[in-house]
Amino acid sequence: MKYLFKNQLWALALIALLFSCEPRGNERPRGKYDSGILLMNEGAFGANDGEVFHYDPSSGTLSQNIFELENGRPFAGLLEDLVLEEDRLYLVANTGKVEIVNPGTFKSIGAVVGDLDQPRSVATSREKLFISDYGPYDASYNTPDSFVAVVSGELGGTVKKKIEVSNKPEDLYVFGKYVFVAGSEEGKIEIIDADTETVTKTLEVTGTPVQFFEQRGDLWLYSYDSQKVYFQSINPTNLTKKELRQFSVANATSRITFGEDDRIYLLTSSGWPNYNDGIAVLSLFDSTLIPSWKTGSGFYGIGFDKDRKEIYVANAKGFQGNGEVVVYRKDGSVVKTLEVGRGPSGFLVR
Repeated sequence: MKYLFKNQLWALALIALLFSCEPRGNERPRGKYDSGILLMNEGAFGANDGEVFHYDPSSGTLSQNIFELENGRPFAGLLEDLVLEEDRLYLVANTGKVEIVNPGTFKSIGAVVGDLDQPRSVATSREKLFISDYGPYDASYNTPDSFVAVVSGELGGTVKKKIEVSNKPEDLYVFGKYVFVAGSEEGKIEIIDADTETVTKTLEVTGTPVQFFEQRGDLWLYSYDSQKVYFQSINPTNLTKKELRQFSVANATSRITFGEDDRIYLLTSSGWPNYNDGIAVLSLFDSTLIPSWKTGSGFYGIGFDKDRKEIYVANAKGFQGNGEVVVYRKDGSVVKTLEVGRGPSGFLVR
């Protein structure tokens, strides 16, 4: 799940909570989905039955198919990402659409449909929506026409421009007027100027880059190959690379989450035919490296609840029916097992 914690916004919210005596009239009332954990079920290819479940850890209540429940229609797509931007939640389907909902009520407030192929993630800058998209497959199942789509409004609409980028763009990160794009197949960071809607700079990186994140005030990019994982720090002000750190973790995947004490949890998988999966734990700032914190088969997504210090591991069960989510304590003991939808793959902790 490609969700960036916006420190400044949360700091302002905390100050308002601590020092205000009167509720402000323009504050959005808290909805029933503004707390708890959103569980993203990718869905099965061909069935396009991706959906979102909501889990309340305090009560143990699991609400199913909340998009359909709140909008009276199925989501009807394969869910790739959930991205929270202030008072908008973007549901990205790699089957060619982006739905936008109110994050508290899950009621639809907009959409981008048409002129998208395989969208992967979204970000907003300059009141525009930027969508990374693999583009269509060619006859050899390559994606030579990958792009970042530009939509004029943050609440969706039509695609007004496609910015050509390297093959298979993944995560996006915004700093000022710049939109950073993780170009996974060709090992690049492409930097788009949101004002001119053009690529202004390209940085070569090691491994397959898939996700940006912030830790200890720095911007980092996570990438991997068959034998190692890589973390490249970036200076977003002058658009340059800083420090590269690498760890010997074999068979890493793109699935990653961030725990307390700067711990990073990531999924590994040997792939077909054995699917020997695991969870590695490491830190960028000390000597922590646990290559096999947990092992199993069918691991497909991972998340971390910092309030309860619990790790959520999604298991797709080979897409043979519905999957499950196992909740672990940091010591590896099981808290709970949840029966979820098809292809559970990500979490958004509210």
